[in-house]
Amino acid sequence: MAPRPAHGCGSGALLGRFGVLLQALLALCAFSTLMLKRFKEPKEERRPWRIWFYDTSKQAIGSLFIHFANVFLSDLTEEDPCSLYLINFILDATLGMLLIWLGVKVVSWIVQHKKYTYLVFGEYGDPPQAAAWIGQCVLYLLIMVFEKTVISLVLLIPGWTKLQQILLGYIPNPQLELILVMLVVPFVVNAIMFWVVDSLIMKKYKQKDTLDINGSIDTPHGRRTEESRVLLSPDMDFDQSESDQDVSGLQGPNQKMKQPSYQVVI
Repeated sequence: MAPRPAHGCGSGALLGRFGVLLQALLALCAFSTLMLKRFKEPKEERRPWRIWFYDTSKQAIGSLFIHFANVFLSDLTEEDPCSLYLINFILDATLGMLLIWLGVKVVSWIVQHKKYTYLVFGEYGDPPQAAAWIGQCVLYLLIMVFEKTVISLVLLIPGWTKLQQILLGYIPNPQLELILVMLVVPFVVNAIMFWVVDSLIMKKYKQKDTLDINGSIDTPHGRRTEESRVLLSPDMDFDQSESDQDVSGLQGPNQKMKQPSYQVVI
């Protein structure tokens, strides 16, 4: 292993035993936020486990690609790889997040325009098809490749070396620096990114309303409201003729009295 610089972790530290342990712990903690997000969803909109797996696995594949690309690029330098990894990560979480959002929007517009139904993010068919999931994974991975390529080009701009030298220079302990770079900061930022991206690529159940036979929008809330209005509401036309005949037969032809009837909807 190359000697450690005066400040920061040494070359190969990201792929050392301690670094790999921190990366595994990061993956466990970060993806637990997606599990929490599922249980936070309203029950009527909560995704089945299979759909949830299809949605979150796309993020897993994309995040693993970005992570290992950052580790590979950071370990190429002779300087502090931890600070370079942190710079890559911060750019991925800021500019990269914008690029991911733009990529998802552009790809979604293209597949909807071409009417490739199974390539629409979050749509897997009924029953869900593994082929649709594979196709969406490929599209999402291409978006990640585009994002990482742009970030790598941004890093070629002069000036990043100075930031790299001062970013973590105040931390004398290389293991503490590794914990901050590979666990603490990525966990906080990844939790936010996973939550946002999952909301971006999941199926929008709230927007899926059905149309009744009259062409009006029929939502669960609308049905409940309509039922509450009909329940025990007077219906003057319901068996009106039969009611009139019964009353006239009892009280005579000159003493007709219309009786309101009630319709009970269950």
